[in-house]
Amino acid sequence: MEGPIPSHIAIIQDGNRRYAAKLGKPLHHGHICGAQTTESVLEWCIEVGVRQLTVYSFSTENFHRPYAEKVQLYGLFKQKLEEMCTDARIHNNKVGVRAVGNVKLFPWSVRRAIKKVERATKGHDEFYFNVALAYGGRQEMVDVARAIAKKVATGELKAEDIDEKTISAHLYQGNPINVDLIIRTGGERRTSNFLPWQASGNECAAYFCAPYWPEFRKIDFLRAIRTYQMREEEKRRSTVLRVIKLLSECGRAEAEEVVAMSKHILNTTRGDIMAILQSLPKSSLAPLEVPDRP
Repeated sequence: MEGPIPSHIAIIQDGNRRYAAKLGKPLHHGHICGAQTTESVLEWCIEVGVRQLTVYSFSTENFHRPYAEKVQLYGLFKQKLEEMCTDARIHNNKVGVRAVGNVKLFPWSVRRAIKKVERATKGHDEFYFNVALAYGGRQEMVDVARAIAKKVATGELKAEDIDEKTISAHLYQGNPINVDLIIRTGGERRTSNFLPWQASGNECAAYFCAPYWPEFRKIDFLRAIRTYQMREEEKRRSTVLRVIKLLSECGRAEAEEVVAMSKHILNTTRGDIMAILQSLPKSSLAPLEVPDRP
């Protein structure tokens, strides 16, 4: 696939229950089909070169669901986590599986399955698959604040030394990779308290689509990545234009200076910057003279 590939994709898997209702099936049927879609998306991520996938499997609010549904979900989580311990796709692709959230809220059987798969994939670092279980973004921030406050109270940490790195280090995952693209299925256009620090702080791209999660197809996945690519392209163009304007106001807007400054800001190559310059309308480039080739 041409174009930049997001390093970290996060997905809100919405619509399992509505999918089951549409088919006239029990709710658990929707969850089982949704789990199959998750396995497919994991394979697609590895195929295109994504380094990390985080799926929103069970929020803190989901604990308010009917008891029978929760018990079935707990059993499904246990089953899928244990299957990954011996799944050839996981081990052949060096996939590290991790649970993200307040997992102590789950029954012992689910917690044991989490520990088992995390141990089984501990040495894998080619790709990371994060399963958000008992996760809530606001609760994560509360837990971070409590952990930091405790260290300040014991003298382990000074209040004036607290910065973004400190907070990031105390998140459930611990220094996570920022989210580049967040996907939500099921027709809703909101992020539902999902990874606020990792996603909002990174100004990640968002892709909302109508299919329920069990109906999510590879073409939907590729469209989501294209949304990310288009946003990245526009972000790069805007950055280069701002650099041109800044240097013009300083009276020294020369092509190589624009390239040097843009490379530093965007962390990219000279060829990429020259390609952007060549794609801009001539009215935006004055007084620059841009060669025909990078």
